[in-house]
Amino acid sequence: MQGLIGRRVLSGTAQSLLRQRCFSQVAQSEVLQGNGVATPKMPPFDYTPPPYTGPTAEEILAQRKEYLSPSMFYFYNKPLNIVDGKRQYLFDERGRRYLDGFGGIATVSCGHCHPDVVEAIVNQTKRIQHSTILYLNHAIGDFAQALASKLPANLKVVFFTNSGTEANELAMLIARLYTGSHDIISLRNAYHGNAAGTMGATAQGNWKFNVIQSGVHHAVNPDPYRGVFGADGEKYANDVQDLIDFGTSGHVAGFMCEAIQGVGGIVELAQGYLPAVYNSVKKAGGLFIADEVQCGFARTGSNFWGFEGHGVVPDIVTMAKGIGNGIPLGAVVTTPEVAEVLTRRNYFNTFGGNPVCTAAGLAVLKVIEKEKLQDNAFVVGSYLKERLNALKDKYELIGDVRGRGLMLGVELVTDRELKTPAKAETVHVMDKMKDLGVLIGKGGFYGNVFRITPPLCFTKDDADFLVDAMDYTMSKI
Repeated sequence: MQGLIGRRVLSGTAQSLLRQRCFSQVAQSEVLQGNGVATPKMPPFDYTPPPYTGPTAEEILAQRKEYLSPSMFYFYNKPLNIVDGKRQYLFDERGRRYLDGFGGIATVSCGHCHPDVVEAIVNQTKRIQHSTILYLNHAIGDFAQALASKLPANLKVVFFTNSGTEANELAMLIARLYTGSHDIISLRNAYHGNAAGTMGATAQGNWKFNVIQSGVHHAVNPDPYRGVFGADGEKYANDVQDLIDFGTSGHVAGFMCEAIQGVGGIVELAQGYLPAVYNSVKKAGGLFIADEVQCGFARTGSNFWGFEGHGVVPDIVTMAKGIGNGIPLGAVVTTPEVAEVLTRRNYFNTFGGNPVCTAAGLAVLKVIEKEKLQDNAFVVGSYLKERLNALKDKYELIGDVRGRGLMLGVELVTDRELKTPAKAETVHVMDKMKDLGVLIGKGGFYGNVFRITPPLCFTKDDADFLVDAMDYTMSKI
């Protein structure tokens, strides 16, 4: 092993020192022509990462294939070895810079390695990393209080978890305990997690294993682009009432949904849908669970939470991802009355609410407010969406542009009338944009939707570079 490590350090150092200067910005700095579209140039950025001396991408990939689960997939024909990050940029093993248009799957909210967040994590880790919530520590209470201040009405009781899946599992449990009912309604095309209960609430076959998943009914998705009723939210809402009338005893535990479906392909719910569904669910004795794992924490720009754009107030809010800027952290927030049900038995989470993670969460919240990242998400996101819509007018390949703030989706189709998913084209464009220095995600049931969810410190120059890279790539198809 010593010999192997020594070889890696030597080769990594040599490669890094040689390549970091001569390769890092080749694709960004050249100005070539392709069908009249100039190769985009990446905005300047005053940061150079330290030389990387670790194993190569090929060595890591071989190690991953031997020792990690084969279920772990990766992007690109040649997967990237990302070794450094700063604000809205990522750097590979050779020091090449990439614009991060994916944000670790809508997770990096205030920017990679934000100094305030790093400082909070380091300072807390030096003091005490973990004890248990059985002892007192101010970090968990400070963050809970700050978090409650960002929510409406009486939503002020917080239970911390480690992930969005855990948060949604707990929310479903609370709803069932509080109402005494088992049935939960979620939406087709939804993704709420991959554990026992949340896999039942998830409604995409490619995320569901053949195991028992009981007590969840999936309503017709109010998708303005692909849905059967277009943008008529109230017509979709009738299906929820039908599910209650014909698929349950007439009583339900709750209704769970995202205001913008993330994994499902950045699908905004048709306007008018949630208020109508809210009324039906309340009449059936159920609770409304807002899954804010992806669209919460100012990402939509117009609001801090996605549900606020629909004029409803949930009974339970779940969150993760952007809450910690990459730290494993999630939360369930509800009212004192509803929260009381967990006292009927013992409920405990060893790591949920640990000092390091909650100190990081509080720092993230402060950065979002101090740097006005919600306003930035609105301004830059609106500009980016406008530019993407202009690209849609230029290329038939783009069937739809949707989303809010810095949670945007671009759906590719080979036929606009039939809305035939352009799966191969999606992978091709992603790969070529990566070669130009732009990283974006993809999702949707058919895998044909670009998911653009960058850090909220994204700039208009970044937006221009991203769209220019997409334009250049599509011009060559």
